[in-house]
Amino acid sequence: MPDSSFLDATRGSYDVLASSYLDRLDPDLDLPPLSQALHRTFAELVKAQGGGPVADVGCGPGWVTDILHGLGLDVFGIDLSPGMVAEARRTYPGLRFEVGSMLSLDLEDATLGGLLASYSIIHIPRDRLPEVFAEFHRVLAPGGQLMLTFQVGDESLHFDEAWGKSVSLDFYRQQPSDVVGLLREAGFEVTAEIVRHPEPTEKSPHGCVMARKPLPGGPGEAA
Repeated sequence: MPDSSFLDATRGSYDVLASSYLDRLDPDLDLPPLSQALHRTFAELVKAQGGGPVADVGCGPGWVTDILHGLGLDVFGIDLSPGMVAEARRTYPGLRFEVGSMLSLDLEDATLGGLLASYSIIHIPRDRLPEVFAEFHRVLAPGGQLMLTFQVGDESLHFDEAWGKSVSLDFYRQQPSDVVGLLREAGFEVTAEIVRHPEPTEKSPHGCVMARKPLPGGPGEAA
């Protein structure tokens, strides 16, 4: 059976950080104009395909979930950390948030119109990404839209301390071409691959890959 101890470490670390996370985050600074435009594009693609529920997977304290809600999506958040979900529910009481793992989503097959994973696949070991993308493919309805964002690079990083607190967090930067290849293997039709240069306060470029689950008989799926 694959080792899933990283899930416990990630969950525990974000539980420790949850109460101070939003205090450290300025949404106006942490979502540059190009990223705002990409979120608007994602929202319009979901609507154009007929809408439906949208999952913000790895939602953290819920601020991106709230952004998608403001863009007119029927969105809810899912996060591995109960502490983060508690903070999200406290901060955005009008939205729905659930505890869950992207490796095993508690969702029926083909029920989502869209799925966003904003800087959340960065904690998944690279050899487990095919499982994650297969799960994303399972829960999206035909035509459902997928948007992934991540830091670009080849390195893996480990932190035992963050904001003066003890944690055990692994970060895996990704190459967009690798993500694209894995999504295609999972049955997705890739529609966009974008690299944003770092802002002055950032250490690495940022990637965004958009894809959709093909319609029956459409490109990427056998007729």
